[in-house]
Amino acid sequence: MIRSICHDIGVSPTTFAELLEMDGVREELTLRSTFGFMAFHGGGLEAFTDTVAREAAAQSNASYYGVIHPDGDPPHLPSTRFQPDESPTMRSFFEHVDVVITIHGFGRRGLFSSLLLGGTNRQLAKHLTSVLQPHLPAYSLIDDVDDIPKHLRGLHPKNPVNIPKHGGVQIELPPRVRGSSPMWWDWEGGLTPHTESLIEGLAEGVRSWPLTGD
Repeated sequence: MIRSICHDIGVSPTTFAELLEMDGVREELTLRSTFGFMAFHGGGLEAFTDTVAREAAAQSNASYYGVIHPDGDPPHLPSTRFQPDESPTMRSFFEHVDVVITIHGFGRRGLFSSLLLGGTNRQLAKHLTSVLQPHLPAYSLIDDVDDIPKHLRGLHPKNPVNIPKHGGVQIELPPRVRGSSPMWWDWEGGLTPHTESLIEGLAEGVRSWPLTGD
């Protein structure tokens, strides 16, 4: 019934459960280590965020969970609406991992070459900044939450990045580093060099982060 209402009369979903009933929305899950990557605004919503999360997880033996949205103009649910009690797949992910990196996309004038590292695990945020910066010398990495726009800080307790035992880091990526800005419109070589460097840096950051298992 939810599917038919949302599809037939164009009503936007207000809950994660309703979103999952919509045509073209699907979940992805791969369980590996207790470190996890998430991209629940993936697919046609925040372009290439699922690709970054999926590839970085594969290169670092981390677990991965994604929600893939259809192309076009899919509805955008706030992060706090993505709750594991509305998805057995997401619940399985959180039952397995202790800490996460969530990958998001954003675009804001003055920040087109900035990556924002929010979330409650500030030690991990500082670690990722130190590892990523040599891979992305043309970008500014902002890990002081006071310097991150308030609605992009990822500090709300219901934000999925903060659900695991050790919390996590929410990384907001501008279009340029995701390969979705005008500077890459004539690029035909697969993932752009900037995106490849980002993935390599994320994987290195995870591999060098101790998993205590406690």
